[in-house]
Amino acid sequence: MMSAGFDVVTMGRANVDIFPLEVGVGLADVAAFGKYLGGTPANVAVATARLGRRSALIARTGADPFGVFVRHALAGYGVDDRYVSGVPGAQTPVTFCEMFPPDSFPLYFYRAPNAPDLQLHAEDLDLAAIRAAGVFWVTVSGLSAEPSRTATLAALAAREGAHPTVLDLDYRPAFWTSASEASRWSREAIALATVVIGNLDECEVVTGSRDPERIAGELLAAGPQLVVVKLGPDGALAASPLGRLRVASVPVRVVNGLGAGDAFGGALCHGLLAGWDLARTVRFASAAGAIVASRIACADAMPTAAEVADVLDALDTTDAEEESRA
Repeated sequence: MMSAGFDVVTMGRANVDIFPLEVGVGLADVAAFGKYLGGTPANVAVATARLGRRSALIARTGADPFGVFVRHALAGYGVDDRYVSGVPGAQTPVTFCEMFPPDSFPLYFYRAPNAPDLQLHAEDLDLAAIRAAGVFWVTVSGLSAEPSRTATLAALAAREGAHPTVLDLDYRPAFWTSASEASRWSREAIALATVVIGNLDECEVVTGSRDPERIAGELLAAGPQLVVVKLGPDGALAASPLGRLRVASVPVRVVNGLGAGDAFGGALCHGLLAGWDLARTVRFASAAGAIVASRIACADAMPTAAEVADVLDALDTTDAEEESRA
């Protein structure tokens, strides 16, 4: 298989999201659902493709109709699916959620007995494509079991410190035997990454702290060049050896917050590839996340660059009007 020069390569989970079309209703009482592409690495690949980047996903699905759906959906969003393959006899994972805005979105993962995305083998990876990618993105979910754990670490090591190499802390308790096991393997991967990104819950698993400043300091000490701590309605903290930056969240009426972090991540990749300064990059990412939080789906909700620009322009206009009145 010929390797290719992608802007972004992501690796890990690709599943089918079955989300209710009703907000504020429990699964037991939901009458109608929508079917969407899901999984953080898949969503980030879609987010970057929507922003005009050439992206590819490395993943495994079941060799079943849902696996066909995943590949068709990726292609429809403009994501290269050449590294997505089916596992004979396995079922493509399905994820259900409930939506109780503004901050409760329970997830139900159907991945037993052995999720195909954890059947990625190191010897099957196109390491040349991983090395050549402008950005390489993996999540700690891929570290939760073998052979995916070895494959994930091998992919990170193949980057040889090339920046940006992103580790998304993306901690899902259901995938792990314990939080301490997740922390152990996350720390090993952090040492191979140049960018680490996570929300407060995820960062707490690794550092034992919920203090954003302390989290940033501890993670930077492990070697990355950039740490981004997502703070939900309180915005985000971005930290590098050169300093720290707080960016406010973008006001939005939340419908489903589950895809916001993936949109943030894809937009962060876009800004890093564009060579923007950190303030512009994180502000753009925050706006992208807000847009997706205002919609039901994850992958299907990822915004274009023009949509993000419109949100930021409107926000700047509002801020200017408020300043003039003051």
